[in-house]
Amino acid sequence: MHAQAVHLPAGADLRRSLEQLAEHRGQTGFVLSVVGNLRQACFACPGRDEPTRLSGELEIITLQGTIAPSGVHLHLSLADAGCQVWGGHLEVGSVVLKGADLLVGFLEAADQDSSAAVQRGLQPRLALAVANGCPWSSRALRLLRSHGIPVQIVAGDAALQIPQLFLDGQPIGGYRTLINLLTSGGLEQFRDG
Repeated sequence: MHAQAVHLPAGADLRRSLEQLAEHRGQTGFVLSVVGNLRQACFACPGRDEPTRLSGELEIITLQGTIAPSGVHLHLSLADAGCQVWGGHLEVGSVVLKGADLLVGFLEAADQDSSAAVQRGLQPRLALAVANGCPWSSRALRLLRSHGIPVQIVAGDAALQIPQLFLDGQPIGGYRTLINLLTSGGLEQFRDG
């Protein structure tokens, strides 16, 4: 493992910055520690269709999860000015107030190869093609997360209906299909745990 110190200045988007770091390095890693604050936090709570947004001076308590060139899965907890603690899946729109200092651990190439070999059988069979800024993509991702269904996130292209759900590489439908599958129990077999 190689640890990298990362300083995010005021105005940086916490999630986008970590996505860009993983893409730039082309490596898989995880957040080891974080100290800092946010002026705005955006996070997804289980069972809610829309992300929760908070503004003000928000102290980051924890940030944990994984980052990879293919995407991030991070959980955030923070405290507001009244010391109320909030948390959920970190979303785009969490903006640094004064600064944030992180320590990120990246797996060495040999570790990534063995990790990939171990996880090959554990890779999600479902993939979701999304587009940045698409509210339906965000909703679909939140729904899957809130139901505990692991999914690989892929960038959609203009030829696809976005969002588009894939099973074993084959397209099975868009947002309406996802809703129908969730309400009928058609995705229960893919649920974590």
